[in-house]
Amino acid sequence: MKKIIVPTDFSEFSENALKVAADIAKKHGSEIILLHMLDISDQLISITENTKRRELMYFMQLANKRFEELMAKPNLNGIKVTPVIKHFKVFEEINNAAKELKADIILMSSRGASGIKGYFVGSNTERVVRTAQIPVLVIKSEMKKFQPKTIVFACDFTAENVAPYKKVKKIAEFFGADLKLVYINTPNLKYKSTYEAREHMREFMSSAKISIKTESILVYNDYMIEEGIKNAAEDLNADMIAIPTHGRKGIDKMLSGSIGENVANTSDIPVLTIKI
Repeated sequence: MKKIIVPTDFSEFSENALKVAADIAKKHGSEIILLHMLDISDQLISITENTKRRELMYFMQLANKRFEELMAKPNLNGIKVTPVIKHFKVFEEINNAAKELKADIILMSSRGASGIKGYFVGSNTERVVRTAQIPVLVIKSEMKKFQPKTIVFACDFTAENVAPYKKVKKIAEFFGADLKLVYINTPNLKYKSTYEAREHMREFMSSAKISIKTESILVYNDYMIEEGIKNAAEDLNADMIAIPTHGRKGIDKMLSGSIGENVANTSDIPVLTIKI
């Protein structure tokens, strides 16, 4: 985890993610890339070219000043921080910046579905999760110390989730965390008995040549997958939930697109999404 992208709108709330990124960077020598997206596209429509340039210069200067104030905070001392400005509030730009800068993870704040107006709220979090090709770690509140000890990895344990599992495993090892594999059983046509679900998970691990303790293979029954994942995480006293997501593909499977995005949007604890 050498490069961490942290989108910021310079609000006190968005600093929650930056504080976590700073904690990680200090422990592991990571670089933080502070990304700000100027919301100028609508404002600069139907005005003259000279006015556009003046407006752009004003917003750029304002953003640079806010960057200077933010980077002067004591918790960033000794950390390499690179400020990046994009001109439009288009969420694909975060993914584009991640590609350009060869970042390893996007770490962002989210208020979730609380209805509070702001930059990183509900649907915005979902857009980033949906478009990002690298892992996205969503932080919901200020954390005095970020040191995940237990990570829940929830999916339907089909072959397409092998690659996401391996990425999550590396991240768990990076943090020195215990990884729990969780299957959520719901009352539908795909319902499995506990034995069948465990056998399904064992087949997944066998085909992927995964070795893990039996006590880390868990089956939970619930009415809805999203609630089941969050309830399992609470029961296991997990510090993070990890979920594979199809993002834009919209494939109707256990953890396709909307489920991963909804959990990232509504969970009280940090959620890591991995694109399939």
